Amino acid sequence: MNRNVSRTIADIAVWIALAIGAVVMIAPLLWMVSTSLKTKLEVFALPPVWIPAEPQWNTYVRMWEDSLVLSGFRNSLIVSLSVTVIGTLTCSLAAFALAKMRLPARNFIFFGLLAGIMIPFPTLMIPQFVMFSTIGWVDTLLPLIVPAIFGNIVMIFFLRQYLESVPNSLIEAAKIDGASYWQIFWRMIMPIIRPAVAAQFILWFMAVWNDYLAPILYLNTPSKQTLQVVIANMNVQYATQRDYPLIMAASFVALLPILAVFLIFQKQIIESVALTGTKG
Repeated sequence: MNRNVSRTIADIAVWIALAIGAVVMIAPLLWMVSTSLKTKLEVFALPPVWIPAEPQWNTYVRMWEDSLVLSGFRNSLIVSLSVTVIGTLTCSLAAFALAKMRLPARNFIFFGLLAGIMIPFPTLMIPQFVMFSTIGWVDTLLPLIVPAIFGNIVMIFFLRQYLESVPNSLIEAAKIDGASYWQIFWRMIMPIIRPAVAAQFILWFMAVWNDYLAPILYLNTPSKQTLQVVIANMNVQYATQRDYPLIMAASFVALLPILAVFLIFQKQIIESVALTGTKG
């Protein structure tokens, strides 16, 4: 009885701690949505106003009409989807080749890729900018897309380690049955690594979608800038006018694709965590 009571108390304590953590995590999001619907006076009101008296839905109309949010949203979507969709395929193929194919010096290649992680991006910015400027890619989306579609080293590493648990005998049996490496990859490997791919996909999508440094470096024309750069410019333009509802509306719209991707892939992400915990 005492053990059951102590377990119940522990469960209640854990639930309370998690509930407090959830409130702390979601409070900034709720404040952002609330601010986007306030008037300018309500933004600076004391005590703070959580629920606006009359929600200003026209703020979202002004956001689409008076700013470059629409073009920024389109550009970010083009970059994020092209990079993550094509890049996920190339990363999966690379991980399969490094884990299961008999490549000469594959371990040397793998460690060479890992060494690339230790090179910080700021040391590459100037050489890359000079190279892309020479070939005429500056002020286009190509510098943000082309290098990334060839793969993400972190994703390759994660998928390769995930594939190490797949017995080589399965690959050999498929080869004896006459399956090509391409057929083995699509029919056997992809269903196995799908949860891991989904987890890495959403992390990569979030990183590309929220990237600010590379777009601000390569994109100069306002209509070609990504959403994060557009919002940063809005902070300069509209903060002087104290039009924080407009900035918060744009920030909330920038958050929606990440929420959508998470909701779509949440089942696969949970499966990935469960399988990783089981193997550990």
